Amino acid sequence: MKENKEIIEKLNNLLADFQIYYQNLRGFHWNIQGKEFFELHVKFEELYTDAAMKVDEIAERILTVGGTPLHSFEDYLATAQIKPVKNIHNGETSVKTVVANLEQIVKQEKELKEIAGEASDSGTEDQMSALIEEQEKTLWMYKAWLK
Repeated sequence: MKENKEIIEKLNNLLADFQIYYQNLRGFHWNIQGKEFFELHVKFEELYTDAAMKVDEIAERILTVGGTPLHSFEDYLATAQIKPVKNIHNGETSVKTVVANLEQIVKQEKELKEIAGEASDSGTEDQMSALIEEQEKTLWMYKAWLK
Protein backbone atom coordinates (compact mmCIF):
# COMPACT_ATOMS: atom_id res chain seq x y z
CA MET A 1 0.00 0.00 0.00
CA LYS A 2 2.87 2.38 0.81
CA GLU A 3 4.29 1.82 -2.68
CA ASN A 4 0.92 2.66 -4.25
CA LYS A 5 0.74 5.85 -2.17
CA GLU A 6 4.19 6.87 -3.39
CA ILE A 7 3.25 6.12 -7.00
CA ILE A 8 0.05 8.18 -6.66
CA GLU A 9 2.01 11.08 -5.17
CA LYS A 10 4.62 10.95 -7.95
CA LEU A 11 1.92 10.70 -10.62
CA ASN A 12 0.21 13.77 -9.14
CA ASN A 13 3.53 15.63 -9.16
CA LEU A 14 3.92 14.73 -12.83
CA LEU A 15 0.34 15.79 -13.51
CA ALA A 16 0.96 19.18 -11.90
CA ASP A 17 4.11 19.72 -13.94
CA PHE A 18 2.32 18.74 -17.14
CA GLN A 19 -0.44 21.25 -16.40
CA ILE A 20 2.06 24.09 -15.94
CA TYR A 21 4.00 22.94 -19.03
CA TYR A 22 0.72 22.91 -20.98
CA GLN A 23 -0.15 26.45 -19.90
CA ASN A 24 3.36 27.68 -20.71
CA LEU A 25 2.96 26.23 -24.20
CA ARG A 26 -0.39 28.00 -24.65
CA GLY A 27 1.28 31.28 -23.77
CA PHE A 28 4.11 30.66 -26.24
CA HIS A 29 1.59 29.81 -28.96
CA TRP A 30 -0.42 32.95 -28.36
CA ASN A 31 2.46 35.35 -27.87
CA ILE A 32 5.24 34.23 -30.23
CA GLN A 33 6.61 37.03 -32.42
CA GLY A 34 9.38 37.38 -34.91
CA LYS A 35 10.76 35.52 -37.89
CA GLU A 36 9.98 32.10 -36.41
CA PHE A 37 6.32 32.97 -35.83
CA PHE A 38 4.80 30.70 -38.48
CA GLU A 39 7.00 27.73 -37.62
CA LEU A 40 6.77 27.96 -33.83
CA HIS A 41 3.10 28.97 -33.63
CA VAL A 42 2.23 25.62 -35.23
CA LYS A 43 4.79 23.64 -33.19
CA PHE A 44 3.57 25.03 -29.88
CA GLU A 45 0.01 24.08 -30.80
CA GLU A 46 1.18 20.53 -31.57
CA LEU A 47 2.97 20.38 -28.22
CA TYR A 48 0.09 21.70 -26.13
CA THR A 49 -2.42 19.43 -27.88
CA ASP A 50 -0.16 16.48 -27.09
CA ALA A 51 0.35 17.67 -23.50
CA ALA A 52 -3.43 17.90 -22.96
CA MET A 53 -3.79 14.28 -24.04
CA LYS A 54 -0.99 13.22 -21.68
CA VAL A 55 -2.58 15.13 -18.79
CA ASP A 56 -5.72 13.06 -19.28
CA GLU A 57 -3.77 9.79 -19.48
CA ILE A 58 -1.82 10.57 -16.31
CA ALA A 59 -4.99 11.54 -14.42
CA GLU A 60 -6.65 8.30 -15.55
CA ARG A 61 -3.62 6.31 -14.38
CA ILE A 62 -3.90 7.96 -10.95
CA LEU A 63 -7.53 6.84 -10.80
CA THR A 64 -6.59 3.35 -12.01
CA VAL A 65 -4.11 2.86 -9.16
CA GLY A 66 -6.63 4.09 -6.57
CA GLY A 67 -5.75 7.75 -6.23
CA THR A 68 -7.43 11.07 -6.85
CA PRO A 69 -5.85 13.36 -9.43
CA LEU A 70 -5.07 16.92 -8.47
CA HIS A 71 -7.52 19.17 -10.27
CA SER A 72 -7.12 22.76 -9.15
CA PHE A 73 -4.62 25.33 -10.33
CA GLU A 74 -3.90 26.08 -6.68
CA ASP A 75 -2.78 22.45 -6.23
CA TYR A 76 -0.80 22.49 -9.46
CA LEU A 77 1.08 25.64 -8.48
CA ALA A 78 1.79 24.31 -4.98
CA THR A 79 2.99 20.94 -6.30
CA ALA A 80 4.74 21.57 -9.61
CA GLN A 81 8.47 21.94 -9.96
CA ILE A 82 8.00 23.65 -13.32
CA LYS A 83 7.17 27.31 -12.88
CA PRO A 84 4.73 29.32 -14.97
CA VAL A 85 6.29 31.84 -17.32
CA LYS A 86 4.72 34.86 -18.93
CA ASN A 87 5.37 37.55 -21.49
CA ILE A 88 7.78 35.48 -23.55
CA HIS A 89 7.60 36.50 -27.21
CA ASN A 90 11.01 35.38 -28.44
CA GLY A 91 11.41 32.06 -30.25
CA GLU A 92 14.75 31.11 -28.74
CA THR A 93 13.65 31.88 -25.18
CA SER A 94 10.40 29.99 -25.60
CA VAL A 95 12.14 26.92 -27.07
CA LYS A 96 14.75 26.98 -24.29
CA THR A 97 11.87 26.99 -21.79
CA VAL A 98 10.19 24.08 -23.57
CA VAL A 99 13.46 22.13 -23.39
CA ALA A 100 13.94 22.92 -19.68
CA ASN A 101 10.32 21.97 -18.90
CA LEU A 102 10.56 18.71 -20.83
CA GLU A 103 13.86 17.82 -19.19
CA GLN A 104 12.19 18.20 -15.78
CA ILE A 105 9.25 16.08 -16.89
CA VAL A 106 11.48 13.31 -18.28
CA LYS A 107 13.50 13.30 -15.06
CA GLN A 108 10.29 12.74 -13.08
CA GLU A 109 9.11 10.05 -15.48
CA LYS A 110 12.38 8.15 -15.10
CA GLU A 111 12.12 8.28 -11.30
CA LEU A 112 8.50 7.18 -11.46
CA LYS A 113 9.34 4.34 -13.85
CA GLU A 114 11.93 3.04 -11.39
CA ILE A 115 9.54 3.27 -8.43
CA ALA A 116 6.79 1.56 -10.42
CA GLY A 117 9.16 -1.23 -11.43
CA GLU A 118 10.15 -1.82 -7.81
CA ALA A 119 6.45 -1.94 -6.88
CA SER A 120 5.63 -4.36 -9.74
CA ASP A 121 3.27 -1.76 -11.22
CA SER A 122 3.86 -2.66 -14.85
CA GLY A 123 1.07 -0.38 -16.10
CA THR A 124 2.67 2.75 -14.69
CA GLU A 125 6.13 1.52 -15.65
CA ASP A 126 5.02 0.93 -19.26
CA GLN A 127 3.26 4.30 -19.41
CA MET A 128 6.41 6.07 -18.24
CA SER A 129 8.58 4.14 -20.73
CA ALA A 130 6.37 5.28 -23.62
CA LEU A 131 6.38 8.89 -22.41
CA ILE A 132 10.15 8.92 -21.95
CA GLU A 133 10.82 7.50 -25.40
CA GLU A 134 8.60 10.05 -27.12
CA GLN A 135 9.77 13.04 -25.11
CA GLU A 136 13.45 12.24 -25.45
CA LYS A 137 12.94 12.41 -29.22
CA THR A 138 11.10 15.72 -28.84
CA LEU A 139 13.95 17.05 -26.70
CA TRP A 140 16.49 16.04 -29.32
CA MET A 141 14.57 17.90 -32.04
CA TYR A 142 14.11 21.11 -30.04
CA LYS A 143 17.74 21.08 -28.90
CA ALA A 144 18.75 20.69 -32.56
CA TRP A 145 16.57 23.71 -33.41
CA LEU A 146 18.46 25.76 -30.81
CA LYS A 147 21.90 25.06 -32.36
